[in-house]
Amino acid sequence: MPAVALYNTQGDQIGQVDLSEAVFGAEINQSLMHQAVVMFLAAQRRGTANVKTRGEVRGGGRKPWRQKGTGRARIGTIRAPHWTGGGTVFGPTPRDYSKKMNKKARRQAIRSALSAKVAADELIIVDDLQFAEPKTKEMVGVLSKLNTAKKVLIVTPIGYKNVTLSARNIPGVNTAAASMVNVYQLLNCDTLLITKEAVRQVEEVFS
Repeated sequence: MPAVALYNTQGDQIGQVDLSEAVFGAEINQSLMHQAVVMFLAAQRRGTANVKTRGEVRGGGRKPWRQKGTGRARIGTIRAPHWTGGGTVFGPTPRDYSKKMNKKARRQAIRSALSAKVAADELIIVDDLQFAEPKTKEMVGVLSKLNTAKKVLIVTPIGYKNVTLSARNIPGVNTAAASMVNVYQLLNCDTLLITKEAVRQVEEVFS
């Protein structure tokens, strides 16, 4: 069972937390993590790129000249693709780029990412992290005392609004709720800062 040091917001170690072997000590599956990241990034694509075909371009409703007898190449519309101002062939049209991944595979990918953070010593657990009001300066101070890297993911239980507001203007710092965290967020940070309560929620959701 992995054990990680527990800190307070002043950067002092006040104990340690025993983590679930199933969630934070699982076998690291690189393939599943890759699939999860590809799925996440694909879902961010809007898929709204669109071009007009020869049937959608304005004009070209009349045959420009008769079929035979002119000596010129036969043509049915001035909006044919090989004409200037004509339609586009095989261009992009609106589509859904999202991919699917089995629920069990997604959960295993998250467990792999969490285990990778523990193995790389990139996990910091704090006893609690709350602010009476949004204060970016206070958040910067907490991160400095905990000696975090520049790219930090802060994971808290749902409802820690002031933490989110305090961190959103700090470059490289992102926040996520324990039950909503995803593989891309976990792998895209150099330090995973998580509260003790959030650890228990993560273990409950992903065990």
